[in-house]
Amino acid sequence: MSTNLTKREIVLQIYEKTGFPQKEIQDTVQMTLDIIMDALAEGRNVELRNFGVLEVQVRKARVGRNPNKPETEVVIPERAVVKFKSGKILKQKIKKLSLDKLRSSGGGGEVPPPPPPATPPA
Repeated sequence: MSTNLTKREIVLQIYEKTGFPQKEIQDTVQMTLDIIMDALAEGRNVELRNFGVLEVQVRKARVGRNPNKPETEVVIPERAVVKFKSGKILKQKIKKLSLDKLRSSGGGGEVPPPPPPATPPA
């Protein structure tokens, strides 16, 4: 089994629990995702109680650098991004995760080192 949960796996798990036709389940899951996507695209937040909230936020404009040409600064414009804040029950379940198992499965846990500080122009 892969570490990522796919739409197909969601459909199969619902099918195993309910016996509903897979095509109907697939259509329902896709409709649900489409409704969530449309709401986010309109700037609306999506609240799924006990699971979490998908929030549309504005990321401020900032200056970035091309790693291949660090002397060149690039302005990254402000933009809308989606942030996820987990709900109470999800937070409780995540707390029970084995961090060692998560690290070994490639599921993150490791924070990459920060980039070196930029040297100011002379």
